[in-house]
Amino acid sequence: MSQQINTRIPVKAASHAGKPPLARVRRIAGVLEEVLGLPVQPRNLPSSMDMLIATVLSQNTNDRNSHHAYASLRQRYPTWQAVAEAPVRAIAATIRSGGMADQKAARIKGILRTIRSQYGSYDLSALRTRSNEEIIRELTQLKGVGTKTAACVLVFSLGRDVFPVDTHVHRLCGRLGLTHNSRTPDDTFEQMKPLIPVGKGYSFHTNLIRFGRKVCHAQRPECGRCPLFDECVFDGKDREAVRATTVSKTDHSFMLLDNISR
Repeated sequence: MSQQINTRIPVKAASHAGKPPLARVRRIAGVLEEVLGLPVQPRNLPSSMDMLIATVLSQNTNDRNSHHAYASLRQRYPTWQAVAEAPVRAIAATIRSGGMADQKAARIKGILRTIRSQYGSYDLSALRTRSNEEIIRELTQLKGVGTKTAACVLVFSLGRDVFPVDTHVHRLCGRLGLTHNSRTPDDTFEQMKPLIPVGKGYSFHTNLIRFGRKVCHAQRPECGRCPLFDECVFDGKDREAVRATTVSKTDHSFMLLDNISR
């Protein structure tokens, strides 16, 4: 979605005390859909193997850089077996644009080696018959794979109704008062599980990321044009804060995990 947020949409003020009700989360998700649109997930989803490696590459970098790293990796090594057999230094050189290349290259080699040992091939199709909890438990046993990465495989590959939480979503849930004393993305993931309206895991996750890119930046959030100002509990919010700059040409709607080659 390329729609710009230009005006603040009034939202009925709500109590932020205690655990937020499902109705409040539903209202916030609805406002984001009104402002940013309803995200539509691609019909043809990539394999879980592709998604797992792409998500590992996305760690600690932006979507554009990690997408370039993933595309370069698949162009040089068309199969995961080829990646598994390649030297770590060669893999690192190929994914250099994604940042932390040496660490990620070693991590990917280790993940592929473990998957080959456990499943007999570089294929995670067996996950399709398992529950969300089983998949998260199994994937997070892989070194370098956390809850967020496992949740992304569930949503962006298997089409499950799950709400992944990265550092950005964690920050926004805290500012909106949706979590209580949550210190990590994993804490936020657990607290948000029972609060996400049915069928809204993908939409709410995607729109929170877009909202963070457009308005609720980690530094200098543009509170003056925030459609959720009255919901926000952030101590540093300022109704007058709007960046006095030209409109960015950045595509804030580009989502790496919606653009993995199939």
